[in-house]
Amino acid sequence: VGGRLSTWPAYASGQAILQNRKPCCSPEGRSNKQASLTIAKPRYLEELESYLRKELQSLDLTKENAQELKLQPYREIFEFFIEDFKTYKPLLSAIKNEYEVTLAHLKEKIRSLEPLKSMLVSVSDECTRQIMAFQEEEKAEVAMLKKEKLYLLKLIDKMKEEKGSLQIQVNKLRKNVAKEYVRYLNECDARKLLLADLNEMRNQQLEMSLRQVQDVKGEDLVKLTLALKIARQDLTKAQVELNTMKADYGDVVPRRDFESQEKKYSDLLEKISFLRAYETLLETHQEAVEERDRFYNELQQVQRSATPRPNWAKCAEVISGGAERWNCLEEGKTSDQLVDVLLEEIGTGLLKEKDTFPGLGKGDKVPVYLRYEGQVKNKKLNKKEVVNILKEIWKEKVSADQQVFIFFLSYLQKRYGELSAFEWAYTIYENIKLYRSNETMSLFYDILSGKVDEGLYHGQNQLVSNLLKELTACDSSNSGILTTEQFNMALGAAFPLKTSDQIQELIDASRYKAESTEDRIDYRSLFAEDEEGNAEPFLMKIRTQHTSEKVEYLRELRNELGNALVVTSGADAIVPHTVQREMAPPSSAPQQKGTGRQGKQMRWAGQHIRGT
Repeated sequence: VGGRLSTWPAYASGQAILQNRKPCCSPEGRSNKQASLTIAKPRYLEELESYLRKELQSLDLTKENAQELKLQPYREIFEFFIEDFKTYKPLLSAIKNEYEVTLAHLKEKIRSLEPLKSMLVSVSDECTRQIMAFQEEEKAEVAMLKKEKLYLLKLIDKMKEEKGSLQIQVNKLRKNVAKEYVRYLNECDARKLLLADLNEMRNQQLEMSLRQVQDVKGEDLVKLTLALKIARQDLTKAQVELNTMKADYGDVVPRRDFESQEKKYSDLLEKISFLRAYETLLETHQEAVEERDRFYNELQQVQRSATPRPNWAKCAEVISGGAERWNCLEEGKTSDQLVDVLLEEIGTGLLKEKDTFPGLGKGDKVPVYLRYEGQVKNKKLNKKEVVNILKEIWKEKVSADQQVFIFFLSYLQKRYGELSAFEWAYTIYENIKLYRSNETMSLFYDILSGKVDEGLYHGQNQLVSNLLKELTACDSSNSGILTTEQFNMALGAAFPLKTSDQIQELIDASRYKAESTEDRIDYRSLFAEDEEGNAEPFLMKIRTQHTSEKVEYLRELRNELGNALVVTSGADAIVPHTVQREMAPPSSAPQQKGTGRQGKQMRWAGQHIRGT
């Protein structure tokens, strides 16, 4: 093999390149040198090329796998080449194998892509058909829209023509109405003239009849009787015509009188509007004067009562529990409320020191539950015990048809016996009279003493119960949690007459609870009470608004109806102590005019006053 190898054609090409780099040589010399340096192809190469040509000529290249058939001779020659070059056989074999593997991989990939090609063709055909179908549908729709456009244009032209014809008819009818109105005026004037002529003819007829009577005094009785009959017939006929004309023209007045009255009416309207404006200004001035006087009186009162603010921290030294308990008691309270708290603490200490209470006797002015002579033992109850007893009394009172002060004594007698009933009654009475800041005790004391009707307690409970039902209805998951939007909707359904500001106050009060967040509210915890019966800020705000609405309604009703006794008695049934101050009409309170809010007031009355 080594003897059959040659450096051709690399050596020959190298020589040729070197020879080409001499441009100064003549063409004849250069051609002679190239001919002398030309080297023939190696024999082995010529044999391989000859074999390749024969194999390629023997192939049928018209078949589908012509490229594979054409590759086979080249593969065989390459194998021959590998077999002859033993030194390079591993490298050449590795190269051949890599090419074979690559070709096999590419064939496999082409084979896997054949279904995708057919699917692509089918999808392309389907999309083409769909596009053609869409184009056909759009053509039909465009044609239909063009027809509809032409129809609408014709319809518009037709309506324009109808509008023009109707406008012509309207103008014509206006002219006819004007003519008829002129004819009506002429007829009216003619009827007036006829009426005047009729009256004149009647007078002439009467005169003629009188003359005839005078002329025929000497005539015979038959002629007079006949003349009287004819005169009566004429009179009847004239009377009928007169009645007919009265019926037809009784309501007609002269135009001159009508225009005169119309002018007077317009003048009076102007005067009335001027007087109303003057009255409004006068009322505004009066309100401003009254408000000025009120502010001045308040200023004088503030100047008289203004004193240095007390140092409430000193109370911590004398209150049981020290500074920590006093800080809890004074949190969020005004000076007036702190005075009440301080009085309750002092009264609590004094109440615990008492072992007995002096009996008030058995007089008629003494309440039934306090009618006792002698000393009564003090049971020394705390707030929690008193509140629990009051709650039990209210539970039993629901099914009893008795007044509260009678049922109060009968309940204590039934539970604690005849002898101990008055001891419990005096102890409970002294406690509820002392703790005015406790809502449960304060309300029971006012109802027991007759300052407030029992219906207030049931009305508040019904109000809270209705609200809880609305909130529970909105809680579909029964989790006790509502979003702010659901909570707002439930409040609106439970209190349809409240303003948006009042609803917002209730929402703000509901967020005092730690379980409530900006978006989620634990509504069940809002109705809880502590062991002393104190409600959450949310319930307190509802009761405060309820009381304010009643007071405002009764004040406005008082302004509308005057200082009637029924209004005053209704005010006494709302809230003790504060109502008389709020219901009293101050000198500076402006009188509200108009009845724009009366409908709302009466609806509010129907919903709330029935509870009290």
